[in-house]
Amino acid sequence: MKTEMKERYNEYLQKFKEATPDDVQKKMKNAIDELKSSDDGEGLKEGDQAPDFTLPDPNGNSINLSNQLDIGPVIVTFYRGGWCPYCNMELREYQQILNEIHDAGGELIAISPQTPDYSLSTAQKNELSFHVLSDVGNKVAREYQLVYPVPDYLVDIYKEKGLDVDKHNGDDTWELPVAATYVIDRNGTIVYEYTKADYKDRAEPSEVLEVLKKTNR
Repeated sequence: MKTEMKERYNEYLQKFKEATPDDVQKKMKNAIDELKSSDDGEGLKEGDQAPDFTLPDPNGNSINLSNQLDIGPVIVTFYRGGWCPYCNMELREYQQILNEIHDAGGELIAISPQTPDYSLSTAQKNELSFHVLSDVGNKVAREYQLVYPVPDYLVDIYKEKGLDVDKHNGDDTWELPVAATYVIDRNGTIVYEYTKADYKDRAEPSEVLEVLKKTNR
């Protein structure tokens, strides 16, 4: 199945631009530019060994990467949280191709710094049936070199919009993972990565699926 995530993103982005003051848009773009020019959130690359992890799902079950890799290759996608509309669109697109991921012998894991309660809310809202895991404190995201601090002026904008990211994450650090997607082979090697400072720029799920299919041949 060919997903159309980027088309959906562009439609949403156009509506966002029409409804958002120019000064707010400039500040949000500035935050992205600052992140691009920093050393934060660069992420691991193809050929790197993926750090193992064990994280809880919303039901309190512990999901271990190595155990999943014993079965087949794994797509791991890091997202910012259920408060992020781009993240929700991405997760729904992955849900559409989940059967094909499983048919290819693979598994899908989505990780955010949200607490399990908010992860549960994200999974239910988007009707997700894959692993949605909570990385409270960004411990795993830090091992994948994805963590960055949200600048104070952007924190103010989020708060004005009612986006209580600190409440969702259960701490007051205002740190987030860069949106990133990896395909990890059964040996634990990253064979595909897509990591961008711009949270609106994400891998097309159907393209990630094709990588997964080749990985498991």
